[in-house]
Amino acid sequence: MKSLIIKEEDIKDLVANWGYSIVSNHISVDGMKVGFMYREERMDKEDSGWRFLSGTETDEYLDDPENSKALAVNVVANLDPAILPYLKYKVGSELERVSGADTFQELKDEV
Repeated sequence: MKSLIIKEEDIKDLVANWGYSIVSNHISVDGMKVGFMYREERMDKEDSGWRFLSGTETDEYLDDPENSKALAVNVVANLDPAILPYLKYKVGSELERVSGADTFQELKDEV
């Protein structure tokens, strides 16, 4: 397993009891910012449903289970605090980082 870019002793309690999320190694290992985040139905009681991607992942990259890991939402918030205001969004939410900013915009389905 590839090492996290953040040391355990440097992780602050930013959000408590959010459970885990699935995170691309581009974020957790390579240090890229979250570029795309979405929330789906939980797989189990500890799953927050949040999935975090840099936005640069290819389908091939995402198909390899070694390229992502389950991490506490709090760890992801430490890696990229810009996600914090959006964590209470409901299941089905999809958000994309606004280019050059620490904000996200919700993606809406086109009908």
